[in-house]
Amino acid sequence: MSILNTDKTLPANKLVLEVRRSAALRERFRTDLEGLMRDYGLSEAEKTALRVADIKRLGELGMHPYFLPQVTRLFKGAGYNHNESDAARLYAEKMLKGN
Repeated sequence: MSILNTDKTLPANKLVLEVRRSAALRERFRTDLEGLMRDYGLSEAEKTALRVADIKRLGELGMHPYFLPQVTRLFKGAGYNHNESDAARLYAEKMLKGN
């Protein structure tokens, strides 16, 4: 997973970018993830990886490295942004252990 492997056309990149910037989209991420992914045109591989926060797979698919930890924050919150936060633990778990 390198910035050189980023797929600028990957729908999941656009989804994460826009969800991070919009309270309404964050709410929809929590309540209608399937519809949101459909509306953004995610592939089945992207949907599968996003449903379970498979950070490694999202990186392999071409998600920008900056967005990878953002995914865990979308699932676990960003209010306590620290190495011991739920989001940071999920990121470490997914990156070190895989699914």
